[in-house]
Amino acid sequence: MGIFTSKLLVFNTKKVDYNNESGRFYRLLLFLRKKIMSKDFTSVGSSLDKKLQLRHTSLTKKIDDFVLKIGEVFNWLWVFLVIVIILNVVLRYVFKNGMIELEELQWHLYCIGWLVGLSSTYIVDAHVRVDVLSEKLSYRKKLWFELFGILILFLPFVILVLYYAVPFFELSWTTSERSTSANGLPARWFVKGFLVISFFLLLISGISRITRIITTLRFGLEDKK
Repeated sequence: MGIFTSKLLVFNTKKVDYNNESGRFYRLLLFLRKKIMSKDFTSVGSSLDKKLQLRHTSLTKKIDDFVLKIGEVFNWLWVFLVIVIILNVVLRYVFKNGMIELEELQWHLYCIGWLVGLSSTYIVDAHVRVDVLSEKLSYRKKLWFELFGILILFLPFVILVLYYAVPFFELSWTTSERSTSANGLPARWFVKGFLVISFFLLLISGISRITRIITTLRFGLEDKK
C-alpha cells in the first residue's frame, strides 16, 4: 500500500501519459479522490479558521504545514477504501466469494484515515463546534476562551489518550497481535500504532494553536499586505 501510494505521489511531479493503461488508472484515482475529498488541506493559507483569525509564527507555520501535508498524503486512503468496498461487494454478491481479509482491510483503512484526519481537521478548525458561550464575546475574549479551552480540556484529553495508547500499542507489538479470524489480516499492532501517531499529531497541533493564540494576544493580527 505504501509503495503504491508513493508511486502515485511521484506522478504528481511529472507529466502523466493518460493514454496508456497506468495513466488512465491514475486519472480514475484522481477523479475518485476529487469526489471523495471536498476540502484541500495542502496549505495553511486555505485554512477554514474564519471565526477566529490567529497570527502565525515561523514555528507554528512549519508545524501546521507538516500536519496538513501528512493529512494530504493519507487522504488517498479514502480512495483505496472505496475501491476495496466495491471489490468486496462484487466478490460477495456477484461471485459469492466474500473475503474476510477485505472486510478487515476496510475498517483498517477507515480507522487510519479517521485518526490521521483528526489533526489536519483541527489545524483548519473544521471540527464541529458549539459556540453558544463564545459567539457573543469580543474578539480578545474569544482568544482567552479558546486558550483556556485548549489548556483545560483539549490538551489533558490528548495527553491522557497518549498515556494509555502507548502501552496499548506496546502490548500489541510484543505479542505480535493479529486478527482473531483464521483468514484475517496479520499485524494488528500496525493499526493500533496509528492511535499513538494520530494523538501525537493532535498534541503538536494543539501546541501550535496555543502558540498562535498567545502570539495574537501579545502582538495582534498580522498586518494585511
